Amino acid sequence: MQVASAPCVVKHLGRAEYLPTAAAMRAFTERRDAGTADELWIVEHPPVYTLGVGADAAHGPKGETRIPVLRCERGGDITYHGPGQVVLYVLLDLARRGIRVREFVSLLEQSVIDLLAEHGVAAGRHSGAPGVYVAGAKVAALGLRVSRGRCYHGVSLNVDMDLAPFAAIDPCGFPGLRVTQTRALGIDAPPAALGLHLAAIVMRKLDDA
Repeated sequence: MQVASAPCVVKHLGRAEYLPTAAAMRAFTERRDAGTADELWIVEHPPVYTLGVGADAAHGPKGETRIPVLRCERGGDITYHGPGQVVLYVLLDLARRGIRVREFVSLLEQSVIDLLAEHGVAAGRHSGAPGVYVAGAKVAALGLRVSRGRCYHGVSLNVDMDLAPFAAIDPCGFPGLRVTQTRALGIDAPPAALGLHLAAIVMRKLDDA
């Protein structure tokens, strides 16, 4: 049975290193209890490649790089985070909300699709490849970790960043996958603003779930 949940707490972390942020998410999830409010964290990271639990190192990065390469506990393959990309971390008690993991992945994807639609950009999904795409190019990537019905990690949206580091990897494990960003799609809004907008859409959808 679904239990009513308090509104999410939204936190804007600015620019923060990846490892301390991941450790803080893990600690929050481990210590939370049935009464802990869900939280959404909006953040930008300095340059870093992250590999999910099932990631194949063969997907990159290829050649020498000064960008750190880190293993993490989220699902998914390899991706790149950097300044100009907004990451929305979703620290939610899915069991309390009565939401299944696949339903939540769909909710996050649809939230990005709706965000882009509000700016006049048509986006969609690709079967078997979680994330959001515009004309075949990936603009948002997803990766979650769920422990005892509670999730963390989340969704990254390319906004106004250097996309070159993606060329050294097979993004999300797909060789030759093109990536894009909202600036190239004609959306004139900074990462922080789009992060807040995306968080608001996610909260609305959670209220309706």
